[in-house]
Amino acid sequence: MLSASSLYAAIDLGSNSFHMLVVREVSGNIQVVTRIKRKVRLAAGLDKNNHLSQQAMERGWQCLRLFSEYLQNIPVSQIRVVATATLRLAENSNEFVGKAAEILGNPVHVISGEEEAQLIYHGVAHTTGGSAKRLVVDIGGASTELVTGVGAKTNQLFSLAMGCVTWLERYFNDRRLTAENFANAEAAAHDILSPVIPKLLEQDWNICVGASGTVQALQEIMIAQGMDELITLPKLQQLKQQAIECGKLEELEIDGLTLERALVFPSGLAILIAIFQALHIENMVLAGGALREGLVYGMLDLPIEQDIRARTLCNIQHRFQLDIEQAQRVKQLAENFCQQVAKSWKLDERCRELLVGACLLHEIGLFIDFRHGPAHSAYLVSHLDLPGYTPAQKRLLATLLKNQSGLVDLASLSQQNAVPLIQAQRLCRLLRLAIIFASRQRDDTLPALRLQAENETLVIILPHQWQIKHPLGTEALQQEMKWQSYVQWPLLLEEQNNSRLG
Repeated sequence: MLSASSLYAAIDLGSNSFHMLVVREVSGNIQVVTRIKRKVRLAAGLDKNNHLSQQAMERGWQCLRLFSEYLQNIPVSQIRVVATATLRLAENSNEFVGKAAEILGNPVHVISGEEEAQLIYHGVAHTTGGSAKRLVVDIGGASTELVTGVGAKTNQLFSLAMGCVTWLERYFNDRRLTAENFANAEAAAHDILSPVIPKLLEQDWNICVGASGTVQALQEIMIAQGMDELITLPKLQQLKQQAIECGKLEELEIDGLTLERALVFPSGLAILIAIFQALHIENMVLAGGALREGLVYGMLDLPIEQDIRARTLCNIQHRFQLDIEQAQRVKQLAENFCQQVAKSWKLDERCRELLVGACLLHEIGLFIDFRHGPAHSAYLVSHLDLPGYTPAQKRLLATLLKNQSGLVDLASLSQQNAVPLIQAQRLCRLLRLAIIFASRQRDDTLPALRLQAENETLVIILPHQWQIKHPLGTEALQQEMKWQSYVQWPLLLEEQNNSRLG
């Protein structure tokens, strides 16, 4: 029976916000119970002598009184509270930390910059899919952590004295959003970055992951503005220009930017632009977790798995009692199809991995009911926690599952932003065909098919006399040809004897 003793809490006293994450361990997996965040802006209370104001401390203590109510039934050994950059800097941090520990009934650990970077990396490694060779960037309120690593192991960790709150006070203190203020903020960030750039560049990472509120805000803006999820330097420059056109912080209005984040967004954006430029970053994706997740997984002492997505998919398959063998048949066919048309249709490894995820979960809607199964599948995937997948990728999976059979909803495919629309449409077509050809649910009935793609025309080359031997399958394919023709997706059938249907 689950109880409060199965709960774990991680509290992060950051320079901009205080966060509390409460999770439950269920059969070796993490289930989030609640997340609470309060904007405290502790770093804004530091004066030039690094003395933390009484007003700032009171804001922090008031927030912790809210947190403490939730902690009362959780064992002390299953709670970890850490403080970061501002309380590392503050000359009177002992005063704040002492009262904070009294309010929470737990010790508060002021961690070093290196410890913070290590925890952030572990949180990312536990929750974020993609290549194991990664650079992690976390822009906090008063410090920025840059970490490189392979799998679970870090190899370079840096905590730099710049953050969105401190840069706000230094370079946007007149509350004006001018090109000059941005230039000064970026130049100062470059100066801070300069000593560590050579060590980071030599690490040969091949994916960059952002784990900060600034990156989260960017994702929300990009979704609202119809961009794909990859953060790039041109997009950052475009958003900077939008900010400059607003003129003042109080008048900052960008589609998708929340009022809560607006105050520190320009300063965080300036730091991120400098990081992209200094490290020649091509693109960045949003992390699934960071410091708090690192704390939780550390308490649970769970191993960091190389393939987070595989763990997630396996957990969901067992939780919803999916037919794993059938899911594998669909996956096998879809991967084979994807490989055959990858070059002509420009489907890269990221596309293949997302297609695999859709295959392995395509029957999840049956858990609710056979009728409207695709819609049920899309709903469940939209609302499940999927560690290893970004919000945009989760939305794409749901969209693919919604369109796995029947009429195609082109509007839903155009509303996702994980991949370009043309790639989403192509993945949808391959998934639909894999489901049709695996419908007999036997390994020995999977046909040896060849696919040819030229622009959007897709030709399926069937074994000789396949249509005669499989009248039900042929009927399903003919219906599929109609479904796809309704959305201008040309689909042709051809047998090895060159008789053509279509």
